[in-house]
Amino acid sequence: MAGAETAALRPVRRPRLPRNSTLLRAALVAVLLGLAAAVLHTPAGCPPPPGGAPAVTSPSGAPRERSGVAGETVDATASPGRDADPTGSNAATATGRDAEIPAGRGTGTGQPPGRGPLPLPAGSVGVPVRLAEPAALSVVRPGTRVDLLAAPPAGPPGEANLLASRALVLDVVGAGATDGSAALYLALQPEQAQRAVGQPEGSRFAIVVRE
Repeated sequence: MAGAETAALRPVRRPRLPRNSTLLRAALVAVLLGLAAAVLHTPAGCPPPPGGAPAVTSPSGAPRERSGVAGETVDATASPGRDADPTGSNAATATGRDAEIPAGRGTGTGQPPGRGPLPLPAGSVGVPVRLAEPAALSVVRPGTRVDLLAAPPAGPPGEANLLASRALVLDVVGAGATDGSAALYLALQPEQAQRAVGQPEGSRFAIVVRE
């Protein structure tokens, strides 16, 4: 009886509950293990599509492929280039200044009048001529055809000699000069040039514009 009473009087030990720090540590370990497993099992990213450029869709929503290049798209709303526009600047050039002036009209050199100094044609010589009336230079341009006349200093009024017919104007030198240095640069045949430079001192030169 004494032994039974002694056993009955012994304190009963209750199981200890885990402390808060132990629970927190276990939760952190579980979270870290879960993150490690997620990283290890994550599949690699998909490789970029061939071509390297994203598709550009048309206003209808469907991509438009460029012919001859697989996987490459082009914007269907892009405006055509200069070469693809038959009514663009190229067509405007054909109807511009070049179309208004027929090439080579009145010049015989393939260049319309007023396009800058002209080269000396083969077989011709260049002769600068100072006109008696500088205002006449305002009506001629490079490429114009003129008749060159010379009036002798002692001749009767109104008398002039024809030195060259349909001479080509190569350039107008100093058209705006007021000191009398303006001159007309003409392409003459050698015999015409000899007559022009052989005129007596004081001769007055004039021109008649031809078509």
